[in-house]
Order: sequence, then C-alpha cells, then structure tokens
Amino acid sequence: MPEVERKSKITASRKLMLKSLMLAKAKECWEQEHEEREAEKRRYLAERIPTLQTRGLSLSALQDLCRELHAKVEVVDEERYDIEAKCLHNTREIKDLKLKVLDLRGKFKRPPLRRVRVSADAMLRALLGSKHKVSMDLRANLKSVKKEDTEKERPVEVGDWRKNVEAMSGMEGRKKMFDAAKSPTSQ
Repeated sequence: MPEVERKSKITASRKLMLKSLMLAKAKECWEQEHEEREAEKRRYLAERIPTLQTRGLSLSALQDLCRELHAKVEVVDEERYDIEAKCLHNTREIKDLKLKVLDLRGKFKRPPLRRVRVSADAMLRALLGSKHKVSMDLRANLKSVKKEDTEKERPVEVGDWRKNVEAMSGMEGRKKMFDAAKSPTSQ
C-alpha cells in the first residue's frame, strides 16, 4: 500500500503568522509575569525592611541602632545556616534513597550482543520446535560466479613507472596520448 503524502491544511504564510502571534503573546505574558515578580519583591522588602530614620539621632542612639541591626543580621545568618544544613541533609537523603530504589529494583547491565550465525533450518527448528520438517537450503538458489572469468576481464600490467613518466613528458607524450585516444575509435 503506497504511502500518501498528507498536505498541510494551513499555508506556510498562515503558519508563520500564527507562530509570530504565539511568540508575541508568550513575550507579553513573560514580561507581565516578570513585572509581577518585581512588584511582589518590592512589596515583600518594604514589609520586612522598614526605612531607617537616622536624622536627628544622637551618637548613643545610632550605636544602639547598629547593635540591633547586627543582632538581626546574626539571627538571619543562623537561620540561613540552619536552612542550608537541612537542605544539604535532605539532598543526601534523597540521593541515598534513589540508590536504594535502584538496588531494590535490580538494575541490570545489558550485555553486549554478539552476532550468531544460525542456519535457516536451525532457526525454524528453534521457533517451531518439533513441527519443523521442511528443510530450507537457501544457498541452492544463489547464482554461482566463476573466479576465472573475473580475473580474465581485468588484466593488470605492472611496469616501471619512471619509464612511463619520461615517455609521456613533453609534447611527444601529449601526442602519444592523443594518438592512443584516437586509435581505438577508428577501429
């Protein structure tokens, strides 16, 4: 059954226009999502970090403010360190569990396949079992080729290549080549 080529129902220009529209819409959605993320980030930072009022504060008040800020930074660093330690512990645990799953599933390495020469009779016997009674001699139908014929067709002349180069150099060589090419056609 010949394969029938299916033609597209949409023309190439229509496809291109649709593709450009889809890309424009995707770009618009991406930009909107990016703006929303930036607005969320600004809102979160404004909520978490109040503006500092340092005008009109005395030296002792500024020192107290610095001590408070340093204490907050230490608390945040401790939290960050704890979260990183938990994350590292979880990734190690996930890696160990994956290895256990692979061991339980029994991951077997596939052996390299080797080419096996099996006769057609042996293959049919293996597939059909005792039902196989017909022997197939596939080599009987092949055409035999005589090696002697092929050797006669291609006579090989081995000679000294330097003599050939010297003989063909110059205008005499070109004339010999021209005469040699001319002679078989005249026969």
